[in-house]
Amino acid sequence: MNSQVLLLRENDHESKYSSPNQLIHTNFLKMVEKFPNAIALMIGIQEWTYSDVKRISSKWASVVINNSERQLKRIGILGYRSEVSYLGILTSLFTGAAFVPLNPNFPLERTSKMAELASLDAIIVGEESVDYFHQLAKLNDTIAPLVLFPNTSIDTGKFKMNVLDQQDVHLSNYKLEEVECSEKSIAYLLFTSGSTGEPKGVAINHTNVVHYLEINQQKYQITPQDRLTQTFDQTFDLAIFDMFMAWSNGATVCAMQPIELLSPIRFIEEKKVTVWFSVPSLVTLLRKQKLLKEGALASLRLSLFCGEPLHKSTVDAWQVAAPNSVIENLYGPTELTISCSSYRWTKGTSENECLNQIVPIGKINSGLDFLIIDEKQQPVKEGEIGELCVSGPQNSPGYWCNYQLVESDTFKYTNAKGEEVSYYRTGDQVVMLPTGNIAYIGRLDKQVKIKGYRVDCGEIEGLISEQNGVLSVAVVPRLVKEGEVNGLVAYIVGENINSESIFQSLRVKLPSYMIPESIRIIEKMPLNVNGKIDRNKLQKITKGSI
Repeated sequence: MNSQVLLLRENDHESKYSSPNQLIHTNFLKMVEKFPNAIALMIGIQEWTYSDVKRISSKWASVVINNSERQLKRIGILGYRSEVSYLGILTSLFTGAAFVPLNPNFPLERTSKMAELASLDAIIVGEESVDYFHQLAKLNDTIAPLVLFPNTSIDTGKFKMNVLDQQDVHLSNYKLEEVECSEKSIAYLLFTSGSTGEPKGVAINHTNVVHYLEINQQKYQITPQDRLTQTFDQTFDLAIFDMFMAWSNGATVCAMQPIELLSPIRFIEEKKVTVWFSVPSLVTLLRKQKLLKEGALASLRLSLFCGEPLHKSTVDAWQVAAPNSVIENLYGPTELTISCSSYRWTKGTSENECLNQIVPIGKINSGLDFLIIDEKQQPVKEGEIGELCVSGPQNSPGYWCNYQLVESDTFKYTNAKGEEVSYYRTGDQVVMLPTGNIAYIGRLDKQVKIKGYRVDCGEIEGLISEQNGVLSVAVVPRLVKEGEVNGLVAYIVGENINSESIFQSLRVKLPSYMIPESIRIIEKMPLNVNGKIDRNKLQKITKGSI
């Protein structure tokens, strides 16, 4: 199969919000003209103005364009919370190419596979990733025909590829010419975990992102006075929100280093952060350290959470620390461009809408259609649980090189107008509440069968999270052999946990086959590279144990 072929999915919706010929970075360029001296990016004590960012990124882009022997379609960005990891993204866009984030903290084999699948035309490497790239080049010495080290001196003779370094950038007198790019062109290519063990590429075009940015700006009204955190790695699509919601509106991106993520209170205060965005697991760590003191996050006006279920107890703790902040729960898979729904927390009423102590995912974004379907792919009746399916201008145009995924993750439905519409199947079970909000039930693939009964681990987690002292909980099946489940194990992070009390509470509310065989108190949950609870790691720990 040709690795450069994008498998397109039909999309019957045109965005009524997106401006014609608008690209993901169009508004950034407008902000450069309007606020050239405003701070666009902060990393540690370093700051870059909008003018700086454009000047540097344009210079890098001109070097790449004028040294490439072929049209640039996809450029890898190998960096970690650095100048290259941010400015490299704009560099790619200025060349007319899509950016493909690569993470030097990933295993070498995985990054090599991602680069191979993406069929990269170039890679831009940050100085913090030089050693990693050397190892990567030993694994695959033709990983890309062109490599740029824009702020590092390199012995270029060590590589088979065309390698350029900071000296080439310094001596360059190229001028960046305007590059034609369609709004239907791919803006970025992100790789997520695939069920086969091989990363799967999700392509997102400019129209997808522009629609998303415009409808979210209507909600959040980001201004040049705002400062947005960047808690996510660039290989996580939620990072796109922080960067381009800020850069499209003259605001500042405040990049957080790993050590700052462990104790962000001081960072928020020093940087005068106004918009926080993270996975809920990060809040669990702060609660564990007793850092969420009353009024500690008073500068925040907006707090957003996404990436995993948001529990009521997390919101309660955060609201105490951030009394001036609106809190919203966002939801959406990568295939639907960052997030496709949101729910605004209203104290006094939202508590009654939580199911299994999980905050609702709210209403689907403007301009998108959705269905909740049963196992026969028919819409469920009002109040029934089903799988959420979404269609519209945020739907990815397709997976990268995988026909089977395109077929299995979409289905067509003929609506009341007789129109056949293609929907993306999220794999998430939801239910429509009487208020019109959608409540999240759990992943279809988190359901297991025990003694012939279907069990949703999310329901059990919700009941355990109600118990005193519980900060975080994950219930995983105990596999005695491949595919056969012989019980459940509950992992809990908390304080003064009384396991017997939890068992007693569960016995009152659940049938015996849904009660975990054991409860394990752990210091902290294992997290994956995106900061979510790593259930696969817990699964490996649990396998065959009692």
